[in-house]
This record gives sequence, C-alpha cells and structure tokens, in this order.
Amino acid sequence: MKGRAVRGVVHGLAVGGTVVCMATSCTLAGQAPGPGGDEHGPEIVITPENGTDDVVPNTPMRVVVDGGAVSDVRVEQRPLDSTSKDGTEERDETASRGSVDKDGSVWVSDWNLQPGAEITVYATAEDPGGQETEVVSVFTTVDVEEEEHLSLDSSFPVTGDVVGVGMPVIIDFDRPVENKEQVENSIEIVSEHPVSGAWNWVSDEMAVFRPQEYWEPHQNVRVDARLTGVEASEGVYGLDEHTIEFEVGRELISTMHVPDHEMKVSIDGEHARTIPVSNGTGQRDFNTTTSGIHLTMEKYSSLVMDSATVGIPEGSPGHYRLDVDWAVRTSNSGEFAHAAPWNGRIGSADTSNGCTNMSVEDARWFHDQSLMGDVLKTTGTDRELEWDNGWGYYQRSWEEWLDHSITGAPHVTDGSGTPGSVHGEDL
Repeated sequence: MKGRAVRGVVHGLAVGGTVVCMATSCTLAGQAPGPGGDEHGPEIVITPENGTDDVVPNTPMRVVVDGGAVSDVRVEQRPLDSTSKDGTEERDETASRGSVDKDGSVWVSDWNLQPGAEITVYATAEDPGGQETEVVSVFTTVDVEEEEHLSLDSSFPVTGDVVGVGMPVIIDFDRPVENKEQVENSIEIVSEHPVSGAWNWVSDEMAVFRPQEYWEPHQNVRVDARLTGVEASEGVYGLDEHTIEFEVGRELISTMHVPDHEMKVSIDGEHARTIPVSNGTGQRDFNTTTSGIHLTMEKYSSLVMDSATVGIPEGSPGHYRLDVDWAVRTSNSGEFAHAAPWNGRIGSADTSNGCTNMSVEDARWFHDQSLMGDVLKTTGTDRELEWDNGWGYYQRSWEEWLDHSITGAPHVTDGSGTPGSVHGEDL
C-alpha cells in the first residue's frame, strides 16, 4: 500500500551537476560552501543519479537520507522533443507522489516516469537539529516508439455515465499485456464511499475491477489509469494518462425465481414493482434461462433478435428472428428482458427461448428504469450463468475473485493507492 506523499518546493537548480543547498545557501556538489554556509546537515542520495541518460521509464526514483529525514520531494518531467504552443516548456508533476518509510529516511516514487523526458528531482531533508539540505538531480528517460506503446482502447463505463450499484470497471487495452501486475497497479480507483475490490483478467487485453459486494448508491467514482511509463511487455510502455469519472445512481435490484413466473424490483431498498414474466422453456441448454447474478449491460427501445448471433444460423433447428421492443441485455448468450405481446402465457408458464418475456407496459417500465450495471438475481433453473458470460463477474465468490487477482490483495478505493508496485526492477 502506498504511504503518505511528501512534496514541496525547493530552491536549487541543476546546472551541470547536482546542486546541494544547506540552510539558505546553495553550492554545486563537491564545492566548498559559500560565506555563511554550513558543512553539516543530512546527506541525500537521489537515484537515478544526476546525469544518467536513457533510464527505463518504470525505474523507481529514490531519495535516501543519512542523518535526517525527507521533508520535501518534487519531480518535474519535461518532454525532450516538445514545447507548448506559446513557446514555454511543458512540465508534468504526476510522478511527484511518493511514499516514505517509517523513519522518514527513504522516499520512493509511487508512479512511473514519462518516456523520452528530462526528469528533475528536487529533494529536501532535515536533521534532528533543524538543519536542512536540498539536492537536485537531473536525468533523462529512454524514448519509446509511438507505434510500440500501450494505450486504453475502450472502457465501461465512460466519463459521465450514471450506473447501477453492480457496475464493474472494464478496461480494454489496445495490445496484449504480459506484465499484468504492473499494469493493474497503475490504475487507481477512488470512490466517495470506499470499498474493497480487485481486478481479474478476462483476456490478455481486458481487465475487470469489481467491488467485494456492490457500490454504495448515490456517489461519484474516479478511475485514474496512469499508464505513462508502465511496461506492458518487453520494450512496450504506456505514454498516456486516462481518467474516467462516473456516478453510481440509485440502487435497483431485481430478483426472479423462475418457477414463480414473476420478477420483483426494489429501488433503494423499497419494493417498486412486481412484474409477471415468462422465461425459457428449459428444453435444452440454449433456451434455459441462466441462474445467477446478472448485470444489465445495455438497452434498446427496439431490437432485431437473431439467433444467428449466438450460434444458431438460419436453417438450423431453433433459429428465430424477431423484432422486439424495450429490450434490456443481461448476458452475452442472448438473454434479454423484453416486451413479448405475442406470448399469452406471461405470468403462468415458461415458453420463451431463454429471454425474460414481459408485457409491453412492464417491459417499457423496466427499460426506462434500467441503468447499466443494475443487478438481476435469478434462481430456479439448472443452468448457471458463467462468470465471463456478459458481466457475470459476481458469479465468482469474493474469495475466488481475489484468488484470481494477480496482486492477490484488495484494492481499497479510499485514495490510499494500489496494492503493489507499478515499477520494474531497480537500477
């Protein structure tokens, strides 16, 4: 877990060497103090050391103090090949955040470095008598080819979305990730009401975060994907930062015991509606409604439902093609809750191809109420929803989910950081 951040402004600038400043006077390292200077004070060692070139971006920065404690660290990053449109130098201080050990003598950066940049580290330490020393180190990081970098390809949710309490955070990357732990730890999630959660990988390109239980309703959540400098695979680094800000809305949870032919919907803990339904006939696996914890994924006011999209092409037994209204998806195996005015057995028998049939009035109400990430708990059938069918991620118990996490530790969304390191090997 990341510790407290130590930051501050120092007053030395590196000009051809490491600058050491004691009290209010500054001298270049190796030179005698000027008039009024004091040769005593804590010693500071910064790594990477001053003048180093082509540092790997996921190298941890360290400030080690002998004879005192770290009081301030500031890091500036300036791209080697760019300036802003007004001619001023672009600088970024993302990497400034760091953690100190218990006695305050070692500071380590929390995040990685920008590739192809000049990095300036300003460090200040103080001894028990109040004497301060300030040191500056300047080095450069190795550049990364534009076509050989990791980036975020897509996400659910996106900024501005209002979602249900079960909503996972789903990140799709634009290339396979080998160093999953480093990438996982580069994504920090912070919520107004903190929860414990963890990541699982559905594939080498897709990572999914879910809370241990559900999100508390009526709150804001922020996802900071600090991919800059993270090593996805050998020689492939991130160049970008991505922020997603979404809102968890009201809590809508639906429950359905299939043999009862009804769905009960509660909103913020209060019963809102009982909906007569007709589910799958259960004659074979395909037309059996799945039992388990589903999440609503998307919704349509009208939709063409074609069994060819789930592996039953035209001309095959069981093929269908229907125009339906007020459809809400609950899995990737073709399950929707939707209007079925042709079904005269709604509320009394299960006659569908696996979907949850409703009257037009009830289906429209459910469609209008639904947010992405609402919870539907279904019981009473002999087909279990697979954990990776749609967003069936709560089908894994919390213990199983945590066991499948690369870090093996919970990520608490309280702003305290991620469970492990984003860095590669030390210098």
